[in-house]
Amino acid sequence: MAQVHIVGAGLAGLSCAVSLAARGHPVVLYEAAARAGGRCRSYFDEKLGRTIDNGNHLLLSANHAALGYLETIGARDTLIGPARAAFAFADLRDGTRWTVRPNGGPVPWWVLSSRRRIPGTRAWSYLAGLRLARAGATATVADCLDPADPLWERFWEPLTVAALNTSPEEASARLLWSVVRETFARGEAACRPLVARDGLSASLIDPALAFLRARGGTIHFNKRLRAIEVADGRVTVLAFGGTRVVLAPGAVAVIALPPAVAGEVVPGLAPPRESRPIVNAHVALPAAPALPEGLSPAFPVLGLIGGTAHWLFLHGAVDSLTVSAAGALADEPNERIAARLWADTAAALGLPGQPRPPVRVIKERRATFAQTPVAVGHRAPARTQWRNLALAGDWTDTGYPATIEGAIRSGQAAAAVVAPGTHARDTRPGDTLS
Repeated sequence: MAQVHIVGAGLAGLSCAVSLAARGHPVVLYEAAARAGGRCRSYFDEKLGRTIDNGNHLLLSANHAALGYLETIGARDTLIGPARAAFAFADLRDGTRWTVRPNGGPVPWWVLSSRRRIPGTRAWSYLAGLRLARAGATATVADCLDPADPLWERFWEPLTVAALNTSPEEASARLLWSVVRETFARGEAACRPLVARDGLSASLIDPALAFLRARGGTIHFNKRLRAIEVADGRVTVLAFGGTRVVLAPGAVAVIALPPAVAGEVVPGLAPPRESRPIVNAHVALPAAPALPEGLSPAFPVLGLIGGTAHWLFLHGAVDSLTVSAAGALADEPNERIAARLWADTAAALGLPGQPRPPVRVIKERRATFAQTPVAVGHRAPARTQWRNLALAGDWTDTGYPATIEGAIRSGQAAAAVVAPGTHARDTRPGDTLS
């Protein structure tokens, strides 16, 4: 079988490598950093004295590519979640709390019950979400839904920034519909939340590296791709600074790098350039707090309305908060961000505001590409003009947002391109390399 050189050991590169190694292809993986995982990893933080995730992520039961990846690497049992879908929220301004509990089946009869609806909303507001299904290529979420409706602030906006990391005023309506269509539109069983029990690396990264090594895969860290050389319609050389990797006849390559970097090394590539930041803060609490109303040990996640943070994840005595589509917040000093997010924590968990415990602020300034209608039009397909080169990354044209699921789909699609016959649900007909 042809040797495959994969550049980038984030989730896109890892999922591509796992898909290929599972079918017996020899894989060589190159990573610019000293560790794998990219924006999805865990590490020990000296300030907090705890192992924390770089950012907060969750999966849904409809994320079949991600769950299949976990099954392959033997890590499916490292995810935990509730037996039924339930998403707890708190409005930090007035203390209102509620839980979104979809019913089974595609007909959302739960919205007809005033006791199950989100406070202040009406049944017809939920049905307005079907406008997303008819959205044109240039439509934003705000073009399709009413920002003045109470459901906007308490459902559509949180869902949009969580899934697309882009404000609904500029986010692609079609891209949001791709999430709704696969989850809430299919009923409760499709939107059960899942989180990594022992951290992102323990679930998604370390088992994948072990899987690859057990099958003869080679992984090189601290290898930053500087350029590729092409001749006669194929990639011939991968240039890593002072190291040149010459591709043997029949060898293939996959570039699984962020869009800005991929655009620099792949000739003629014009990927989405504009990005959106995410800000995360991890708080080392003196002790594990009591779980707020609506939370369970299997899914200790709370949606926040009316504060700075959008989501609060509890990991024992570590409280982690996420601000998606962070915009100007990412430019504020860490100390100010820490104060704002600790205020959200204290209000959400009923804790005294002083003294403030240690807080670690992490800024991902280029967390995802800006998932606007214009940017979505610049997503590149897995197949390239060179017969032995494919692309992977959550910014490529998977038809899904730049999420864990999107990254893994992209890697599987690239694997199907370089090795015809490799399964990938989103690979388009004809996307193969000779």
